[in-house]
Amino acid sequence: MLTSDLEAQLSALEPVDDREAASLKETKARLCRLPNPYSEDADLHHVTASAFVISSRGVILHQHRILGIWVQPGGHINDGESPEDAAVRETLEETGLNVRHLDPPLLFHVDRHPGPRGHTHYDLRYVLVSDPVDPSPPENESSDVYWFTFPEAFERAEPALVPALKALAVEAPRWT
Repeated sequence: MLTSDLEAQLSALEPVDDREAASLKETKARLCRLPNPYSEDADLHHVTASAFVISSRGVILHQHRILGIWVQPGGHINDGESPEDAAVRETLEETGLNVRHLDPPLLFHVDRHPGPRGHTHYDLRYVLVSDPVDPSPPENESSDVYWFTFPEAFERAEPALVPALKALAVEAPRWT
């Protein structure tokens, strides 16, 4: 079931393209029907959380160790964890960066996409801020984690991510 806070965050989003508009509509409809929307095991459809990590150096992307595509850090939400906390935890686990939310936390983008094992992910993408330090991912994660200028990120990122990155590039200077 959706929390009123998450429902308000979803309602406040202005989709950057038709894909996000469809994702947002499907996310709202699906999540209202799921008894435990954050559980990877409760249903084939579930919420994930990820982060657009920004600093004065640009935006972080990593090459997904299984899919081989360049995306933002993120993943599944643990039991009892909020999506906001999961975005921070996943970022630390995948990049080694200590990050923080804007105040208040900003849900910036939503994307519905296929996950592994026939699952569907409804990814909540938050803006997180980092000091402009080099990432230091642990050995069990992708070592390909880098800061990119926004134009570099547009060229490198998985194509479906580019419209969100372009919208982020417009807003990022006021947060870094």
